[in-house]
Amino acid sequence: MDVLVLIGRILFVALFLSSAVGHLTQTEAMAQYAQFKGVPAPKAAVFASGLLLAVGGLSVLLGIWADLGALLLFVFLLPTAFLMHAFWKETDPQAKQTEMISFNKDLALAGAALMLFAFFAYVGGDLGLTVTGPLFSL
Repeated sequence: MDVLVLIGRILFVALFLSSAVGHLTQTEAMAQYAQFKGVPAPKAAVFASGLLLAVGGLSVLLGIWADLGALLLFVFLLPTAFLMHAFWKETDPQAKQTEMISFNKDLALAGAALMLFAFFAYVGGDLGLTVTGPLFSL
């Protein structure tokens, strides 16, 4: 079971870690897009979300308070779905479909991150292949 959970953690965080790199290395370009989407303080938001993605992703990957890392990813994903992928505001059918897919993807990943949080917090130190146990206990 330990190896399966490790493989799942690796696969789960690959998206977040690559996104973190983009947020932290292409901040200006991403800030322009965030500004277009109406995000307040877009440059700060892009940089902060990049840090959130990096810390949360590395935490889950390495098993250092993986429950907290999953919770950080959830905190990133839920508002991102509504702020960046508001498909209900789109008038062009193709843009609306693209944003709806991204919105649903973010919601699904938020649900998975929340389940991971609960899983790590419930299982506690019984889960191997982690550096630390969970920070929270359920």
